Amino acid sequence: MLRKTKPFKDRVRDAVWPRMGIRRYVMYLKNKVLRLSATPHAVAAGVASGAAVSCFPFVGLHFVLGFVLAFFVRGNMLAAAIGTAWGNPITFPFLFAAAYQSGSFVLSFVGLRAAPDADAVIGESAEVISQGVFGGSLDTILPTIGTMCVGATPISLITFGVFYWVTFTLVQRFQTARAERRLLRRALLHGDGSKE
Repeated sequence: MLRKTKPFKDRVRDAVWPRMGIRRYVMYLKNKVLRLSATPHAVAAGVASGAAVSCFPFVGLHFVLGFVLAFFVRGNMLAAAIGTAWGNPITFPFLFAAAYQSGSFVLSFVGLRAAPDADAVIGESAEVISQGVFGGSLDTILPTIGTMCVGATPISLITFGVFYWVTFTLVQRFQTARAERRLLRRALLHGDGSKE
């Protein structure tokens, strides 16, 4: 029997809002991360790499960028793929808006660009949206992407640090508790065998 493919609108809905719900989805990802067979550093560095690159406006390249960063920090590749879930249709508007605002502030502080006017930002955004990312002129899109990349850099560094610390702590506790349970189980089995 052939498997029925979901209609396009259902696949889009599942990508934006998982059928199992956001809370269960987050718990599912957490359990996947905790059960990875790698050192706490490798898992934490992988998750942090995936989360950090999700702050950049390169949608579609986050997996590749996450793998590259995870390779350099000796992170787990599967953990990096899971970490890219931080960038999703729910968080992208907030991450990209924060990146643009942060980039505008940094560039105006350094003196490379005048402080942005709110009307100019709205006008630029409306022009990019109306023309589409691929239909707009490079003169409009490249400065916006450049500003977002400048702003995403400090945000991604903070994201990396937070995700690394939280993931490292959780994985270390989980692996220690699992090792203690295994030792206890072995002791009970060995103790039962010696009594016979």
